[in-house]
Order: sequence, then C-alpha cells, then structure tokens
Amino acid sequence: MKVFGSSGTRGVVGEEFTPEFVSRVAAAAAATWDADGVALGRDTRTSGPTFADAAAAGITAAGVDVERLGVVPTPSLVRYCEAEAVPGVMITASHNPPQFNGVKLVGDDGVELPVSRLEVIEERLLAEETTTVAWDRIGDSRRVADANDDYVAGMLAAVDREAIADAELTVALDPGHGAGALTSPEFFRELGCRVVTVNAQPDGRFPGRDPEPVRENLDDLGRLVRASGADVGVAHDGDGDRAIFFDEAGEYVEGDASLAALAARDLGEGDTTVAAVNVSQRLVDVCEDAGADLELTPIGSTNIVTRIKELWHEGESVPVAGEGNGGVFFPDYRLVRDGAFIAAKFLELLAERDAAVSEVVAPFAGYHNVRENLAYGSDAELTAMRSAAAAYAEAADAEPDTKDGYRLDYGDAWVLVRPSGTEPKVRVYAEARDPERAASLAREARDALAEARDGATA
Repeated sequence: MKVFGSSGTRGVVGEEFTPEFVSRVAAAAAATWDADGVALGRDTRTSGPTFADAAAAGITAAGVDVERLGVVPTPSLVRYCEAEAVPGVMITASHNPPQFNGVKLVGDDGVELPVSRLEVIEERLLAEETTTVAWDRIGDSRRVADANDDYVAGMLAAVDREAIADAELTVALDPGHGAGALTSPEFFRELGCRVVTVNAQPDGRFPGRDPEPVRENLDDLGRLVRASGADVGVAHDGDGDRAIFFDEAGEYVEGDASLAALAARDLGEGDTTVAAVNVSQRLVDVCEDAGADLELTPIGSTNIVTRIKELWHEGESVPVAGEGNGGVFFPDYRLVRDGAFIAAKFLELLAERDAAVSEVVAPFAGYHNVRENLAYGSDAELTAMRSAAAAYAEAADAEPDTKDGYRLDYGDAWVLVRPSGTEPKVRVYAEARDPERAASLAREARDALAEARDGATA
C-alpha cells in the first residue's frame, strides 16, 4: 500500500479517507519529527473540522503540542512553519471535488516534505508502530489567530508594491470558495488594485464551481472580467496554492503560457528550472532562449520540491519552477506554490511591460493542449489500462520517457499517459501546434485505454 502520492495523501471522505486514518497519519508524522509542536491548518471543506480534530488528537496523543491555525491557504501554513521553525499538517484536498479531503505534511523549514521523508513516515504508519504516550505526556492544543495576517504582510513586503499600484490594475478574482477567499481579496487591495470577486465566500460545498481552476470551471470569472472591464482575472484552487489567469477580454490563459511568461522574466544563462514530465514546449523554448537548463520530474509538487532541494545542494540557481496547472514556485522567496504570490508576480510583469495580459502571453501562444481523464473503479481496470498504456507506447514511433507514465515526444507534438497521483483516474495529455494533431494523439491514447478498461469489467 502506498499512502503518499504526488501531493500528500487524499481520498473520498467516509470511504478510504476516515478520521481514524488521518489521526494515524498525523501521529506517525508527529512521532517521526523531533519537534515540541506541530502547526495544523485546513481549507474550507465541510469535512475539514472533523479531520483537523482527528489530526490534533493523533498529534497530541504522540506527546506533541498542536498550534491550530484554523482555515488558511497552504502557503500561509508553510510561512508559519518556516517562521516558527515547527513542522506542519495541512488538511486539504487542494483541487479535488468537495467529497475528497487529504493531508499535506510540511517540514520545520517551511517546505513540503520531500519523498525521502514521506517514505520514513509511511514506513512507520504501515508498520503500525506505537505512537501514543502516557497520560501525563499528552500534548497541549492552542489556537493561533494571526497566521493569515502575517502571511499577507510577508507577501506585501516581497513584491514591487509601488509598481503594481502605479499600474492601477483591476483584478477580477475567483478564489473558488476556498481558503484563498480569506486572504487574496485583501492582498490585492493592499497592492493598490481595484478588486472585484466571484465565488469569494468561504464555503466547503463549493457551490459556485469545483475547486480545480480549469477552463470548464471558470466561466463565471470570464464573464466577470468582461462585465467589470478588469485587466486580469485570477483563479485559485481549494487551498490557494495555484493561480490561473484570464486576459483583459475574459479569455482563458493556458497555465503553460503564464508559466512560460514568468519563467522568461526570471531565467538567465546558467540557471536551472524544474518542471514535470507534462511540460509544455513553451517552457522548453524559454530555456533554450535563456541558456537555462530544464530538469524534469514525475508530476506533483512533492517531486518538484525534492528536485529543487537537490539542485540547491549542488549549488544550482533555481529562480522559478513549476507546472502548467497554475502551480509556480519562486524558490528564492519561499519553496512553496503560492497562488496569491504567483498572481502578484504576474501583476509585476504587467506593470513592468505596461502591457495587457494578451500581449504578455502572446509570445507563448501557438501550441494547443488537450487533457483527457479516464476514471476507473477497480484495481483490475487500472491494471488493464496500465498494460494498454505500455503496449501503446511500445508500438509508437517515438522513444517513451517512463519517468512518470509514458511520454512520447514526436518533435512536432507529444502525448503523455499516466495514472493520477491524487484521484482514481488515468490522465492523457497531448500538445501540438496543430489542434487536430493534439486531439488525434489524445484520442488514440484515450481509446486504447478505454477499450482495455471496459474489457476488464465485461
């Protein structure tokens, strides 16, 4: 059994994800850490209070104090962990639908735990080692009320507030009822922006849209941009660690394009950036133009964080990194994906260029992306799809990269097939300059997987 996926551990509430499981995960982490206290935060999900209580019970039962931050974006918890030198537990399923919840673990350096540390905790959890202490050594619990205020203040000090204010930008914001609703509206107003919002009420039922900030969930934001005359639209996921943009016409901006624009601003000769195996050719082009190196990892923030830390130990400069899903790292600021900070860096870019969003991302247009998701309901279906993916890759006229699933690069296009690390789905990604080429590659892979899945249940 593997507990931790590409970004913590997640599951459907009441099924594989239970209070007992969360308490055990938190207790195993607390018993592994050499710490007197652990910070605990959660996003807005309706199951959040239950699982935060379960985590607090596990931590205190392991003899460690709990510092309860309440509802915070993940980057707010991370900032607190770094500032107070305590590890942290975040109760969140990030972009997953409302019936999911999850756990992310953060070290006392304010960085999500790397794969090696997660494996130690996972081994302890699966071995069912005793983590409880005697009655007179049980930890205490206290509430921390100002974590989000300090988080916003830290961001304000780390960006070019004056340049953004002078640009007199109107920001249309959709925090998707998530934890970012408690911090991003205030943050952008403090930057001197006019702010208009949609789905900005914290609500773990996510009534306005699902938490994932993808094109099909963001129609309301596009309409708000057009109706308000906003300069830019910004959308977050459930825990506020991603930012997706809309241009001044209310048109969706591909996350790969905004990542490329931000990378082009910060990368120089001799630098290195880190991305996942579903990296767009846009970022490849940016690295070639800048004379920077590109390192690829399996998909997921945990894997990217792990590689960045390894590169740091090797003396490499990594000014920017991330994925095309809106999760961008600026490691010199803090090694975390931070939706509000990502958006502020994008606002800096608009202010520096004195240009519209469409102009800033125009150099990175010209590629078309397709993503397909195939759900599975049993291990037999997943096994059948894995076998089909291997056969599809072996028969292809391209050498597969098997770092994470199967990536086939054809020069003019690429396709990637991999199981999700957070949901019971197999994902198919394709990219090409010709939209029909991208659609065709995705369709061929999807059909092969669907046939195998359906055959497994026939």
